[in-house]
Amino acid sequence: MPHKIIKPELLAPAGNFEKLEIAIHYGADAIYLAGKDFSLRNFSGNFTDPELMQAVRTAHDANVKIYLACNIYSRNHEQSHIRTFLEKIGQIQPDAIIISDPGIIMLAQEIIPNIDIHLSTQANTTNFNTARFWQKLGVKRVNLARELSLDEIAEIAQNAQNAQNAQNAQIETETFIHGAMCISYSGRCLLSNVLSNRDSNRGLCSHPCRWKYAVVEELRPNEFHPLMEDSRGSYIFNSKDLCMIDHIPALINAQISSLKIEGRMKGINYLASVVKTYRNAIDTYMANPKGYKVKEEWRRELFQVYHRAYSTGFYFGNSEEQSPNYENIHQGKIHSFIGKVLACMEGNCFLVEIRNKINKNDRIEILTPKEPAMESDILKLSDPNQNPIENAQPNTRAIMEFAHPCQPNDIIRKI
Repeated sequence: MPHKIIKPELLAPAGNFEKLEIAIHYGADAIYLAGKDFSLRNFSGNFTDPELMQAVRTAHDANVKIYLACNIYSRNHEQSHIRTFLEKIGQIQPDAIIISDPGIIMLAQEIIPNIDIHLSTQANTTNFNTARFWQKLGVKRVNLARELSLDEIAEIAQNAQNAQNAQNAQIETETFIHGAMCISYSGRCLLSNVLSNRDSNRGLCSHPCRWKYAVVEELRPNEFHPLMEDSRGSYIFNSKDLCMIDHIPALINAQISSLKIEGRMKGINYLASVVKTYRNAIDTYMANPKGYKVKEEWRRELFQVYHRAYSTGFYFGNSEEQSPNYENIHQGKIHSFIGKVLACMEGNCFLVEIRNKINKNDRIEILTPKEPAMESDILKLSDPNQNPIENAQPNTRAIMEFAHPCQPNDIIRKI
């Protein structure tokens, strides 16, 4: 008997408060973020304690959930600090805390038993018995290892559902569907530790997998031999980016609870495009599974953001999809992002925060949450005092008139 199609959660990253607002605006069901300590993205800005409080209020007002990362592997000297951090989380009241370290799971169950625990992908859960093990220890959701195929994921999800029925306790599954991939096993890598003394498992990764390399023969120390190089160097560890936009039905029918976008360190232009695209795709499929088709506009949207070569990772067991991005190819438009709408004014005039230079004669497109990107001429360009100007510079604000309506937090791009 066919299983009932259940709509998965769309989970988006937020490295700061502006990204949180963008993720909410473009349709995320839930957002993962971190405080200033104990997460694996210490360079993404992150949130102070008051900002975390405000983030939870802002998200909950929009009926969006917040998951707070505390997913480092901790050391002895940090145990009292982690206790204090967990006590703060009890006051902040996110919907869940993301953990990889069993010791922190134990402390969380002791200190904040009312907050759900989500197991990080760092814990490399690769089978349904491991998922059941964590379920018995009180974990609500498991972010599965990236090394799994879709068939393996579906089997874990199905067994999780069976366990739920037998024990009347829910164990959810979560997988990444878009963004950068780590070259190492479930993200647990020591390259950064060895080469730059920055611990990747404690949020300090220097990304040496993206560096360029050459081979040196022992007796010829000054002769560097290239490895499948381009004009900039060789990239023997450099992974491709994950993109599953062509496989939304397969992901949903695998009964995965949450589809996760990577990118707490990415900008708001990237975040808006990716969240919007997957939101539209999921909603379109759920509205009409039998009539569902991938829209070319979704592919165009994802290909115009700055990215490495796309692949489907380990989902379908294709070795070519899993191979490194040897040539370090980047695609997409880096400088097309102009800014975001701050406020609506009379008519089709809008106050825009400018991030890259825009000229009066440039043509733009407006990225709204639900409709395809809309093209427009700039009908009027002025400073905030409504004085006409020929161009607007980065880190300023400008009033712009378009042929189409906008709303606050819409993204403006130059064509």
